[in-house]
Amino acid sequence: MVERLDAASRARLAETLPEWRMVEGRDAIRREFRFRDFSEAWGFMARVALLAERQDHHPEWRNVWNRVEIVLTTHDAGGLSRRDVELARAIDALAG
Repeated sequence: MVERLDAASRARLAETLPEWRMVEGRDAIRREFRFRDFSEAWGFMARVALLAERQDHHPEWRNVWNRVEIVLTTHDAGGLSRRDVELARAIDALAG
C-alpha cells in the first residue's frame, strides 16, 4: 500500500511544486491550467490521460472551455502520497 507523505515531504511541496496549491478541507493538491481554446485544453487532457494511465494513478479533473483544473490525491493512502508528487511533476513537464 502507498503511504501518505511525511511532514518533511509536505514541507518541500511549495518548493518542488510551486504552481500547485493545497485543496482546502482535503489532503490534496490542485492546479489550474489555461489554454488558448477548448481544443488545446482537450489535447492537454488527452496527453495527461495517457501519462496517468501509464502511472496507474488517475487525477480528478474538470474542464471548462480553455481551463483544466486537476486535483491529485491518493485515495488508497487517504491523502497525498509520492504518487501525487510524481504525477504532478510529470504534468508540469507536459505543460512546459
